[in-house]
Amino acid sequence: MKKNTLEYRMMQERNRTKIPDSKLQTGSLTGLYPITLDGGRTTIFISDKSKEAETRLNYQLRKDNKLNVFVKKPKV
Repeated sequence: MKKNTLEYRMMQERNRTKIPDSKLQTGSLTGLYPITLDGGRTTIFISDKSKEAETRLNYQLRKDNKLNVFVKKPKV
């Protein structure tokens, strides 16, 4: 019988090699820098302070792209 049950897939021992160590430490924010977006509504933690501008730009582009999906396109 294959071990394809939900419990087996969710076992942390099986997935430990795929999960970074920083994710296994619950609530650990050591070595991470906070970036507040949307006027303080969204906070993202990054490990490299020099990528703050790039992260802000990527967030804004993804947000704009998400909004454009739901807008009706004009018929040509």
